[in-house]
Amino acid sequence: MLRIAVLVSGGGTNLQAIMDSLDSGAITNAQLVTVISNNANAYALKRAEDYGVEGLLISPRDFPSREDFNLKLLEALLEREIDLVVLAGYLVVVPPCVIRRFENRIINIHPSLIPSFCGTGCYGLHVHEMALERGVKVSGATVHFVDEGTDTGPIILQKPVKVEQGDTPEVLQRRIMEQAEWVILPKAINLIANGKVRVEGRTVWIDE
Repeated sequence: MLRIAVLVSGGGTNLQAIMDSLDSGAITNAQLVTVISNNANAYALKRAEDYGVEGLLISPRDFPSREDFNLKLLEALLEREIDLVVLAGYLVVVPPCVIRRFENRIINIHPSLIPSFCGTGCYGLHVHEMALERGVKVSGATVHFVDEGTDTGPIILQKPVKVEQGDTPEVLQRRIMEQAEWVILPKAINLIANGKVRVEGRTVWIDE
C-alpha cells in the first residue's frame, strides 16, 4: 500500500481530485496519510479535515532558520513512512535533503506542457498569462518527478488542452485543471502505486 503525503499551499483542487480518485477506485493500492501546508489559511487543510486525514502546518515562517524548517519537513515525512510525496500547488522550494532522500518519489503537477512556460517564477496564473501572451494554440499540464532543478525532473505524463479564442488566464486555468490536471495527476499516482512506472535517466517508462 503506497503511503502518500500531499504538499499544498492553497485551495487544494488537485488534492480533492486525488481524494475523489481514491474513493472511486481510480487510484488503487494507495493511502492518503497526511496533507502538509505552509499556509495556515489554506483551504486544503479543511479538505483534509473533512476527508478524515491528518493536516499539518509546517511553515518556514515558524522556524528560526530555513535549515530548521527543512529538517522538520523531512522528519515529518520519515516519521509517517511516506512512500510518495505529491506536490499539488506547493509554493515552497522543496529542500535538497528531502529531494535526495525521496529520489524519484516526489511528483509535481505543472500547468503547462513542459518545457514550455516552466522554471523559476512560472506558477499559478503566471503560466497561463505567459501562454496567452505567446499566442499558443495548445497548452496543458505535466506530471513530473522532482529533482533539484525547477520543473526539470523526468516527465511522467502530459495532456494537451486547446486554447480557445477569447480565453482569459482564469478561464484557461480552469479548463486545464478540469481537462488535464485532475486527470493525469491521479493517473500518475495510480501507475506508481501499482508498480508501472520505471525511471531510466531522464526517461520514464510506463508499463500499462
